[in-house]
Amino acid sequence: MADYIALIHKEADSDYGVSFPDFPGVVTAGRTLDEARTMATEALAFHIRGLVEDGEAIPPPSTLDEVMADPMNRDGVVMLVPAAAIPKTVRVNVTMPEDALARFDRFARDHGFTRSGFLVRSAERAIDEDRENVEQRPSL
Repeated sequence: MADYIALIHKEADSDYGVSFPDFPGVVTAGRTLDEARTMATEALAFHIRGLVEDGEAIPPPSTLDEVMADPMNRDGVVMLVPAAAIPKTVRVNVTMPEDALARFDRFARDHGFTRSGFLVRSAERAIDEDRENVEQRPSL
């Protein structure tokens, strides 16, 4: 499991902000330092999961020297955040009607997903919904 550098920023009248130099745009915050640490771990895991679902590459962690070489990073306090175990992606063959594939691709494109990301997301939702239905059934 890799550790990524997160930068904590704190203004006098603000929460603790957290950013990830290896993942521009991934930011979070917490009222306390512990909350910021928890939120950072969740944000990183959520982002990496999205990259995996979309079939995108996960960048290797930068070194401290690389991060601090950017003057914009020098006012942040460094914290290491462990990445959740990155699941191995596996290529599969799926057979489906051509018109269904065209609808899936159109929906995925219109909603910012790759085909794989959309199919994974749809399957996970179906499983989650089934699990919720099972949990709501009265026991006999």
